[in-house]
Amino acid sequence: MRYVYMDNGATSYPKAPGVAESMSDYILNIGTNINRGAYESSYRAEHTVYETRELLCELFSFNKPENVVFTKNITESLNVLIKCLLKEKDHVIVSSMEHNAVMRPLNALKNIEYTKVLCSEKGELNVEDVEKAIRENTRAIIMTHASNVCGSILDLEKVGQVCKKHKLFFIIDSAQTAGFLDVDINKLNADAIGFTGHKSLLGPQGIGGFIVNDRMNSQMTSFIEGGTGSLSDTEMQPDYMPDKFEAGTLNIPGIYGLNSALKYILNHGVSNIREKEIFLMSRFLEGLNNINSIKLLGRDTSKDRTGIFSIDFINKDNGLVSYELCKEYGIMTRSGMHCAPSAHKTLGTFPKGTVRFSLSHFTSIEDIDYTIDCINKIANKGR
Repeated sequence: MRYVYMDNGATSYPKAPGVAESMSDYILNIGTNINRGAYESSYRAEHTVYETRELLCELFSFNKPENVVFTKNITESLNVLIKCLLKEKDHVIVSSMEHNAVMRPLNALKNIEYTKVLCSEKGELNVEDVEKAIRENTRAIIMTHASNVCGSILDLEKVGQVCKKHKLFFIIDSAQTAGFLDVDINKLNADAIGFTGHKSLLGPQGIGGFIVNDRMNSQMTSFIEGGTGSLSDTEMQPDYMPDKFEAGTLNIPGIYGLNSALKYILNHGVSNIREKEIFLMSRFLEGLNNINSIKLLGRDTSKDRTGIFSIDFINKDNGLVSYELCKEYGIMTRSGMHCAPSAHKTLGTFPKGTVRFSLSHFTSIEDIDYTIDCINKIANKGR
C-alpha cells in the first residue's frame, strides 16, 4: 500500500535533513548540560544553544538573542506569556479562530476578562471589529497568525497597528506560520511571538519557545523557578534573560535538532519554501473543486492561506472517513475538532468536526494527485 502523510498541521514529517543526525551527535558525542561545567563539551553545547537563539532572531527579525526563551512547546510558551503578563481585572482581545493553547489558559484565569472577536465563515478577521472591542482596561491582544483548522491567515499586521495606536501588548501564536510566512516582529508590531519547533520549522517535538521585547518582559513575572546554573548563591530566581524563564535543564537534544532545521529553512529561504507550498496548495485546491459531496472550509484559493485544508464530507461521518483514508488508502489525516472548538463554531462544523489535510513542501505532486483521487472515491461512494 502507498502511504501519504497529510498531517503536517499536527507535526511535520519528514523533518528537515540533518535534524536526526545533529540530535544523535549530541547524545552520542557531547551529552553534557550547559551553564554547569567548565569543560570543552559543555562549551560546545552552550555555543549551539546560543547559536540557535541567534538563528531564531534571524527568522523573526529580532535583535536580542538573550530574549529568546526555550520551552517544550508553544502551548507552554503561550501559558507563560499569558499568565505572567495578565493581572487582576485585565481585559484581553482574541479572535474566534484561537487554539485551546490560548483559550484554556485564559479560561483558567478567573480574574480577567476577554472579548472574542467573531471571524467570518471563511475564518477572515475584520480588524475594525478588533478596535471596537477595546475597553478602558484592555491590556493585550492575543491572536493566532493562521487557523490550524482551515488555514486562513489573519491580517495581524493591521492588528499590530491597532495595538501600537492604543499602546496594547500584542502576543502572536505562530504555530502554523513560522517557517512558511515571513514572521517579522517589527512589521507586525508584536511584543511577543510564541513558536514551536516541530511544525513548519521542521524540527523535533518537545522544543518550542518565545521571543519577547523588553517592554513586555519588564511587566512579566517568572513562571517556573529553579536552578539555572547562574546566581547559585541565592535562592531567588534571576531577573535577567533568558534565565528568568528557563529554570531547570533545557531540552538540549531538541535544541540541536531545531538548530539544524533552522539552518535548512534559512539556507533555502522562507519565500522559496512558501512558493513550493503555494504551488502544491493550488494543485490540491484545483482537484478539490472538481469533487462533489464535500465542503471545503476557509478560503477557496491559495491566497492568504496556509497548506491546511479542512473538509466536511457531506452526509458522512468524518471520523470514519479519516479512518478509511488511512486503512484503505494509506493517507494519514486528522479528524475531529483539532483543539479549536471556537474555530469550528465559527466555520459551522461544530460539533461534527472535519477531516484535515495538511501538506508541507516535502509533499510531492504525486502525493497530491493520489490524495485527490482517493477523496473523490470516498466522497462519491454509495451515491
